Amino acid sequence: MSIPDTPGSAAPRLPESVSAARAASTLGPVTAPRLPLWLRAAGAFSRPLYWLYGGRLERKVRSASRLPQHIGLILDGNRRFARAAGMARNLGHTLGAHKAYEVLEWCLELGIPHITLWVFSTDNKGRDAGEVAHLLELFAGEAAKMIHDPRIHKNRVRIKMIGDLEDFPEGVRQNLLDLERATEGYDGLVLNIAIGYGGREEIAESVRRLLRAKAAEGASLGELAASLTVDDIGANLYTAGAPDPDFIIRTSGEVRLSGFLLWQAAYSEYYFCDVNWPGFRKVDFLRALRSFQERDRRFGK
Repeated sequence: MSIPDTPGSAAPRLPESVSAARAASTLGPVTAPRLPLWLRAAGAFSRPLYWLYGGRLERKVRSASRLPQHIGLILDGNRRFARAAGMARNLGHTLGAHKAYEVLEWCLELGIPHITLWVFSTDNKGRDAGEVAHLLELFAGEAAKMIHDPRIHKNRVRIKMIGDLEDFPEGVRQNLLDLERATEGYDGLVLNIAIGYGGREEIAESVRRLLRAKAAEGASLGELAASLTVDDIGANLYTAGAPDPDFIIRTSGEVRLSGFLLWQAAYSEYYFCDVNWPGFRKVDFLRALRSFQERDRRFGK
């Protein structure tokens, strides 16, 4: 999926419909190139070695006393992955969506209770119309499939949308909200999908919610200012009720947050991985977890 390369001061508007944006796309049919024989042979040789290494690493991760309780993932590098492989750009986004399913399964296997995946930022709305159209179609289609995915229901995964969906096309918004409603009674792993999300926008919306609530109670601005606490802001964030992320992973080699969970990430540990998101392997995930387990979290003490 997609995360901004550069910050923006104001969120661009999405097209009124998916079809309107799709009409602007000039991308042709997608065909994945066949890798050279020597490269395929090298891959076949290395697979058993990675399998052995990955198994040993997973045993170490499982035997350690500490796993993250909330992992935030910035899914970056879809376009770069596609460009490096000679694929059409949109195929990179599609492969990125499939990778998100894999990571969800890894977290279920390890018993990690909360995940937040940042799939589409407020800045991403400003990309060219064809790319945005593909992303919107992808989100709508994946949401429709997830409603019927037996893995979601068997594991009682609760899926929540965090972000501003107001200017999404109606069909896309409806599919996303239908998925959220279909899982709202589940008590298993909580999967937050950050879509139409920006960290600054989230904090601003939290303040607006708080102001509206206090105004409804008849409180004055002076009274609110005198009583305002950090917990008041936290209680009105999109993620209210969930633990703050203790571990944040970003792929593609970029070393920045780009606005991801700005309030919640005050004490998060960070891990920046050079691999682009569609190429993120389980062994990369396990290496990140080992790095987290080796850190001494002191919370300023």
